[in-house]
Parts: sequence; structure tokens; C-alpha cells
Amino acid sequence: MSWDLASPFIIDLSVGREDIDGLGHANNAVYVTWLERCAWRHSQRLGLDLAEYRRLDRAMAVVRHEIDYLAAGYEEDELQLATWIVDWDQRLRMTRRFQLKRPRDGATLLRAQTTFVCIELSSGKPKRMPTEFVEGYGQALLSS
Repeated sequence: MSWDLASPFIIDLSVGREDIDGLGHANNAVYVTWLERCAWRHSQRLGLDLAEYRRLDRAMAVVRHEIDYLAAGYEEDELQLATWIVDWDQRLRMTRRFQLKRPRDGATLLRAQTTFVCIELSSGKPKRMPTEFVEGYGQALLSS
């Protein structure tokens, strides 16, 4: 499959009956849930799971989603969602890109970009990324 960028992290998705809205296709809010799922799984793969976030008293919180809905997904569609860390300042901000594709016809259903900021869990305030974030997320950026 051809992706927008090299070396994506990919998850497989299936559009279920519960994902379908009154217009007969996957609801836009479901796509946001999938973006979150993909980002979390990628973070976990990098060794940055919820337990590590709690231990460090830090988290990457969404501050902005930009989503281009390009085509509809329908019940029983098998999809693949890719993500890449494309930018970060190694202090507070990080940006991910996403691409959602339907392998059976190669259609891109969605392109998105999400900006995250590092926060201190105990206060909810922006705080500098700990070394573990710089090392973990940095390995994903370097492999792109």
C-alpha cells in the first residue's frame, strides 16, 4: 500500500454497525476515536503507556485536530490507519499526521493532523517533556 510518508505506524480497523450514523456511513466522531486509538497504540509501542505517563506525572494532551474527511467508510469496511510524528520541539509540542485508507480499493478516506502539548498530570498545566518522552517519541521521528 502506498502511504503519504515513509515508515508509518499502522493499525487495522473494521467499521462496525455501531459506527454507522443516520446517513449510512461511519460517523465523523468515530474517526476521531480511531485517531486517538492509533496515537495511543503508537505511544505504547514506543514504551510510553498510561502507567509510564502516571509515573512521570506527564502526558501528551490534544490541543488541536485538523481533519480532512475525503471519502466515507461503510459498515464492514476493513481499514488501515497510519500515523507519523512529523514535528516536535522536544520541550512542549508534538505534531502527528494520520492517513486512513481502505485497502480493497486504495482510497484515502481521511487525512488529519493533531497537535499535542505536554502537560503535568497533577496540575493539568503545560510542562516540559521529560527525558523519557524526548527519547521515546524521538525514536519515532528519527525513523520516519
